[in-house]
Amino acid sequence: MQMPTASADILSRKAEIMARLRQILPENAVIDDPFETKAYECDALSAYRCPPLAVVLPSSTEETAALLKACHEMKVPVVPRGAGTSLAGGALPTADSIILGVAKMADVLETNYADRYIRVQSGRTNLSITGAVETDGFFYAPDPSSQLACAIAGNIAMNSGGAHCLKYGVTTNNLLGVTMVTMQGEVLEIGGAHLDAAGYDLLGLICGSEGQLGVVTEATLRILAKPEGARPVLVGFDSNEVAGACVSDIIRAGVLPVAIEFMDRPVIRAAENFTHAGYPDVEALLIIEVEGSEAEIKEQLDTITKIARKHNPVELRESQSPEESATIWKGRKAAFGAMGQINDYMCLDGTIPVSQLPEVLRRITALSKQYGLGVGNVFHAGDGNMHPLILYDANKPGDLEKCENMGADILKLCVEVGGCLTGEHGVGMEKRELMHSQFNAEDLEVQMAVKDVFDPDWLLNPAKVFPLNASEARRS
Repeated sequence: MQMPTASADILSRKAEIMARLRQILPENAVIDDPFETKAYECDALSAYRCPPLAVVLPSSTEETAALLKACHEMKVPVVPRGAGTSLAGGALPTADSIILGVAKMADVLETNYADRYIRVQSGRTNLSITGAVETDGFFYAPDPSSQLACAIAGNIAMNSGGAHCLKYGVTTNNLLGVTMVTMQGEVLEIGGAHLDAAGYDLLGLICGSEGQLGVVTEATLRILAKPEGARPVLVGFDSNEVAGACVSDIIRAGVLPVAIEFMDRPVIRAAENFTHAGYPDVEALLIIEVEGSEAEIKEQLDTITKIARKHNPVELRESQSPEESATIWKGRKAAFGAMGQINDYMCLDGTIPVSQLPEVLRRITALSKQYGLGVGNVFHAGDGNMHPLILYDANKPGDLEKCENMGADILKLCVEVGGCLTGEHGVGMEKRELMHSQFNAEDLEVQMAVKDVFDPDWLLNPAKVFPLNASEARRS
């Protein structure tokens, strides 16, 4: 992965830049010691690392605005960072950039149950949103696997989803408004505590923009009343392709489960060894959850079970208690961490039409044999959001490059069958050069022209999303 050469001019002005930043923030909110900045040298795409020039940790929108204005005047690039859980290198710094972390901005600012929204600072973690309202019978729907750690800022930047996005949608479907600071230090209020703002859908533009247009410091989020009940069912199959066909048939039948999750044998075994969730040792496993009243749950599960039995499942098991349901989901939520205990891997994120699941799973298996690298599949099958985990040896020369090439082929396959390069992880640095596979030069030019409006000097996360050869003139 190529990164731009660091600016010698910026590096030579480090003392001046640090003095300016310390005029704005308390001493403990500016980090420039090389030993301490190593904690920020990568995000969850840990194969690539580069310590930043410095790290700043503002506590408010006002401090963020002052910092960005100063960095704009000094022409210093800024890389926004939530909790650093990005799997696409979205928060990877360059040696001449400032990391702007939002971790200190984690307060709940307002809760309104009558109008069903909560307003929070963007450094607050995803799971703690539900934690703040669940005793009153509400929850926040988007639930990425990293929800215990990931920040709302990053969720907005990458338009994160999660297991329950099939029914409730991804971040953009649950985001009502943001406070965002531009690179020039201007504070913008976009959207608000209502369903749909007047005028152009600027909120839709901001959500998923990967820190390219501004730094989100506050967010107004939709909260929902907890459903009356929910129940998952496990369905095991002896092939990935048959499991994919079952998913396609469930969606085609018009049933809307709250979630349909897919795991294949390597992931099943790793998750089972880690959590003892009681998973069957099968080639492919679906976790299908429905919710509602007891009558609604029964009707939906009857339909799903009938469809599943047509595909001759090896095992079909319905949860019998809330405790068993929690254990089933614990295994799925822990899958990525469990796989990390047994192997180095790179987690991909492409989205495809659900009808293409059987074909794409078959071709991923073929690519695995072609490259001689194992693959574990765990993903949100209901909306076609694929997360193949390519297994490689980080200590073996050439293995990382082989892994990257295989990953590129899988993502190109997603585009080929009518899908796209990313569902919720973003483009970041990982898929930057693959943007040519999905967009032509004119498409990319229009997208970059949007960034020109918000950040004409290209100082916000400048080496991400767009191929370096396409953005070079703007960045320089």
